[in-house]
Amino acid sequence: MVLNYVPFFERENMEEFLQVGVISSTHGIAGEVKVFPTTDDVKRFKKLKEVILDTGKERMTLHICQVKFFKQMVILKFKEFQNINEVERFRGKSLYVTRENAVKLQKDEYFIADMIGMRVVSTEGEELGTLTDVLQTGANDVYVVEQDGASQLLLPAIKDCIRDIDMEQMVMTVYLMPGLRD
Repeated sequence: MVLNYVPFFERENMEEFLQVGVISSTHGIAGEVKVFPTTDDVKRFKKLKEVILDTGKERMTLHICQVKFFKQMVILKFKEFQNINEVERFRGKSLYVTRENAVKLQKDEYFIADMIGMRVVSTEGEELGTLTDVLQTGANDVYVVEQDGASQLLLPAIKDCIRDIDMEQMVMTVYLMPGLRD
């Protein structure tokens, strides 16, 4: 299973920060914001004490003092802001957590941000390309592999296809099931 976090700034900072949401709009006049969650576990916001806001110019640590849920959104109130005028400028800005505040991974779970750039090889040793994206569908995730001089290869993230993920070597070994190259 892959948890949906996207990388923060450049690759060298990726180990430190993981995106958990994007501020979509303000909510009310008391400085609350609606956040579109980019994490698989929306309820994790209840346990978060602080997030890092990327304003595009700086990173600000914000302390969460209230969490509400509305439809697919999370409504957050930060100690640092008291009215709508203070938070309006953050529409479209991303919220991150430090790696130590990220959800704990189970066996065979990985953050998408950690997998991007992985070499993908077949069980026969053929170089297939580089993992560039993970599509999250209803049934299972789909790994997008960019191949030199060829179209993208889409691989279902199921045990029959994904045989091994070596995070240390940044190599994914896959079995190309019949029809995957077509």
